[in-house]
Amino acid sequence: MRILLISGIVFVHVPYDPANSPFLGTYGMIDWLRVFLGDSLFRVGVPCLSAISGYLLFRKGGFDYTRTLRSKASTVLLPFLLWNLSFLAFVALAQSRGMGFGYLPDVLHASPRELASFAFAVEAWPINLPLYFLRDLLLCLILSPLLAFLMRRYPRATLLVFLLYAVLPLPNLIFLKKSILFGFSVGIGVALHKVDLAAIDRHAKAILLVVLSATALLSAGLYLTGPEFPLWLDMTRSLIALTGILGSWALSALLVQTRVGQRLSRGGGLSFWIFCGHYPLLIVLWMIWNRIGSADYPLFYALAPVLAISILVATHALAQAFFPRLHALLTGNRIRANRPKSDAERAAGAADYATQSR
Repeated sequence: MRILLISGIVFVHVPYDPANSPFLGTYGMIDWLRVFLGDSLFRVGVPCLSAISGYLLFRKGGFDYTRTLRSKASTVLLPFLLWNLSFLAFVALAQSRGMGFGYLPDVLHASPRELASFAFAVEAWPINLPLYFLRDLLLCLILSPLLAFLMRRYPRATLLVFLLYAVLPLPNLIFLKKSILFGFSVGIGVALHKVDLAAIDRHAKAILLVVLSATALLSAGLYLTGPEFPLWLDMTRSLIALTGILGSWALSALLVQTRVGQRLSRGGGLSFWIFCGHYPLLIVLWMIWNRIGSADYPLFYALAPVLAISILVATHALAQAFFPRLHALLTGNRIRANRPKSDAERAAGAADYATQSR
């Protein structure tokens, strides 16, 4: 599901200016579709990715904490620093030449405290905005022994507290996105208590229909009241985003049976590349679009995600072929062999393929 979720996140970050806000209703159904995709449906991506990470960390029951942190320093922390700091340098260079103001924060005149967040997401969003997920994921990894203890001993109470923390208008404290803590803990709970997720598969179509219906109804409310949502609707949006964890699993139950789904499950390095690179690329495309002077925003909205994903797929392949060491650093060594498997290997992996692929 990772590559599908991350491709959906690309739509969340398609830029626009106040004159092209979807909440103005200038383009009718197109604007509603933008709200549905960007503010409702694909908001499920972050909690789902968090749940996947929590599950994979504890799927064998336990792990070596020190060795895991050392490993995550190269697979999560180092890519975060490389992608974020390189984009920060690019923004500083562009703004020093009079470009990029109004599209991104002013890094040339930022205070040291603001620069610390732009560079390392210390207190606020990093300059490469979506990478806040990696920052919060690292926090979850650091806290994982405590979270595992709570989920093993008090799973219901822990999830209830984290659910309230994610949905209610409470301070974020050390997290930038509160839903990440809930999603990561759900994944831990599923792994530690060996929840029979296959039981969900029998109702996959019904679950998927309910989640899609909920996101469609939510988008109607958001479209009518945005961009400043009433508190109850904002809380509902947070809650429905969390239900996407269940909806994502239900969708995977259907996809994993198809050839397309099996191909998507092998895109580990590519999905991470798209995740880290899509936001800077979308901003550059938006700057070019405005320089061209086109006023047809719906056309940009339709083209930008397709162009961004296509460029990232191509650059990922080129980097993997011609700059393998750099590719390994930028993807945290997320490379999966594409050699054909023997019949014996397929048979050995059949029992847990559906779970791990999803």
